[in-house]
Amino acid sequence: MSRAGLDSDLAGVVGDRTAKALARAFEIRTVRELLWHFPRRYSNRGELTPLTSLPVGEHVSVVAQVIDVRERRMQRRGGSLLEVRVTDGVGSLQLTFFNQQWRSRELLPGRQGIFAGKVKEYRGALQLQHPDYQLFTDEAGPAADAGLAEADPGADGAGVPGDDASAATGISLQHSMELKQAAALAFSERPIPIYPAASAVPSWVIAKAVEVVLDALEPVEDPLPRDIRESEGVMALGPALELIHRPERAADWRGAQHSLRFREAFELQLALLDRRRRAGLARSTPRPRASAPLARFDAALPFALTGDQRRAGETIAGELAAPHPMHRLLQGEVGSGKTLVALRAMLQVAGNGGQSALLAPTEVLAAQHYRSIVATLGAELEAEIHPILLTGKMPAAQRKRALLALASGKSLIAVGTHALIADAVAFADLGLVVVDEQHRFGVDQREALRRKGAQPHVLAMTATPIPRTVALTAFGDLEVSTIRELPPGRRGIETFAVPELENPGMAARVWRRAGEDIAAGRQVYVVCPAIADDAGGGKREDADELPDDAADAGPEESERPLANVVDTVTQLRAWKPFAGFRIEGLSGDLPSAEKDRIMRDFAEGSIQILVATTVIEVGVNVPNASIMIVRDADRFGISQLHQLRGRVGRGDHAGLCLLVTRAAEGTVARERIEAVAATGDGFALAEIDLEHRREGDILGTAQSGGRSTLRLLRVTEHGELIVRSCELAATLLERDPELADAPLLAREIQRERDAGHLENLAKS
Repeated sequence: MSRAGLDSDLAGVVGDRTAKALARAFEIRTVRELLWHFPRRYSNRGELTPLTSLPVGEHVSVVAQVIDVRERRMQRRGGSLLEVRVTDGVGSLQLTFFNQQWRSRELLPGRQGIFAGKVKEYRGALQLQHPDYQLFTDEAGPAADAGLAEADPGADGAGVPGDDASAATGISLQHSMELKQAAALAFSERPIPIYPAASAVPSWVIAKAVEVVLDALEPVEDPLPRDIRESEGVMALGPALELIHRPERAADWRGAQHSLRFREAFELQLALLDRRRRAGLARSTPRPRASAPLARFDAALPFALTGDQRRAGETIAGELAAPHPMHRLLQGEVGSGKTLVALRAMLQVAGNGGQSALLAPTEVLAAQHYRSIVATLGAELEAEIHPILLTGKMPAAQRKRALLALASGKSLIAVGTHALIADAVAFADLGLVVVDEQHRFGVDQREALRRKGAQPHVLAMTATPIPRTVALTAFGDLEVSTIRELPPGRRGIETFAVPELENPGMAARVWRRAGEDIAAGRQVYVVCPAIADDAGGGKREDADELPDDAADAGPEESERPLANVVDTVTQLRAWKPFAGFRIEGLSGDLPSAEKDRIMRDFAEGSIQILVATTVIEVGVNVPNASIMIVRDADRFGISQLHQLRGRVGRGDHAGLCLLVTRAAEGTVARERIEAVAATGDGFALAEIDLEHRREGDILGTAQSGGRSTLRLLRVTEHGELIVRSCELAATLLERDPELADAPLLAREIQRERDAGHLENLAKS
């Protein structure tokens, strides 16, 4: 067989048919991509896999033993049905085959093997229909037999004459039995790699392809410097690839997995730090601190900046004045004044003739930012700066005027949504890109806006505090500034979990308390996880059908579908204690003009209750809003709930957040809610959130439908490894910035850049 390198085309090694199947199922096209398709777990032939928690609708591979086989005639459709029950010693699973009686000669009670298929539920029981399977051999296996043949001195028939021959034969037979028993034990204990599979490509097909590739693989060059391998106890790359796919014992794959995980963490950190270093070497137009608009703005501020705001502002001002582009992430608590820091940076750029663009994830937030900037600047500075709003749904004439103001340089601040990235948008001199809620955008979107200028500075912002490991993994190419202090005068926010099924009296009190605050002149948010009840399921009883003596109980909660904006608005408008209140609904699917009108009316106080989705999660600032009620709060994550409650308590009155839930006590969903109720520290909640969330949620792939580019590394589990890898990578780059002494490593980092893996990490 011809030898293959890591970058060889897979078809030339495993054959065209297998290569095409792997490409269709997993986008695997090279030897490298197949060898980096690591097993997701391992089983042993003597150890059965649990069947008690199989996910319905997903393709699985399980190790199990046949219990019994039953064949029966099908009455309605004709033919026969073979039903095979398998077990792992705890749970059981049924395998069904239509018109394939011959399989009963293979699937005998007591036989063990790997069974793969899509989990379905039929009459309350789980089953695999027409699963693929591979049965284990009854003997020790080919490897054991081969070892026996080599070890048996009598195998060639030569023998030894006389009594000595008899003695030798006895010793030989005894030795053969011992070898066979040892080989059988080794065979039964050898781990079976279980790969992420697909219906057309089961786990053992992948395993066979990997076997072929490993047998053909030429010696693998190791890009990781020897001194790092030795200091961190990392095995060489070739043996690590061999042992993660073909381990003889559990210690083999564990050691290989640790080594490959370290490599992944180290190469990721090295790529991110190298990206940051290269960005810092680029030339950019300096925007000096001396800025007349900024000086006038600061002089007119009716309050003093917090210490954190001043420190972050000084850092940013210094980087804007440098001849190299800034790449900074500004993170902080909800309501800590990050936008004010960003506005001061934009005014510094404006004072030097440059333009700034503020990119927001939603139209509601973009409009809120625009109104806030206009109001904060005052009439004189507004006329000088001429800020404009640009969204995708604005009228054509208004859009044309905005585009002209940007292209001519008349407008020095642009606020908008993804519409800012459009090809038609041109800037006269884009000096600063501000990305609000950085985690809502991918690196490529941030870069698309940045490329509209000549190496502009970049300031990313997030009101979701980011644990260090996540920041290093997803935003490692950015320097980080943190604002923890809240502006003086904030009254704080009290948060309570409201278990409506366990404590209906408390749930009813939620609505009465809302009415009391409205009667005192304040306003209320009600947040729902859905826009409308599209499914139409569940029994509902509208408020106007409630008996008179239930008028104070609040909108009907029991046996209802998922709380949604449309139904909640209807219920609240019909509820007698809220008669005379103006109640409006707000969701992302409304026309732009209507969303803007509703938000403006709520901000001006003419709407008493705003029922909304998470479209009001960030940036919305209505100081008179004192209460937030979150219905079905268990449908939101920890960071979302913390963001949402930050919409209240922004004025003269203390905020109150009521997390209404039907989640049972002791469930993970209930624990999330109680964690939010227990502390207002967003940084502490960020760490708790990290423990609860899945990898796809953290890195954005769950929402985007993509796959995480991380293979073995898990942000939720391997924090110490990520931090250690970052330290080692920084030391290496400081000593050898161009990686001249590690050319293979430099090539790997370039490969990561070319593949777009860094961009995928920060997408959402």
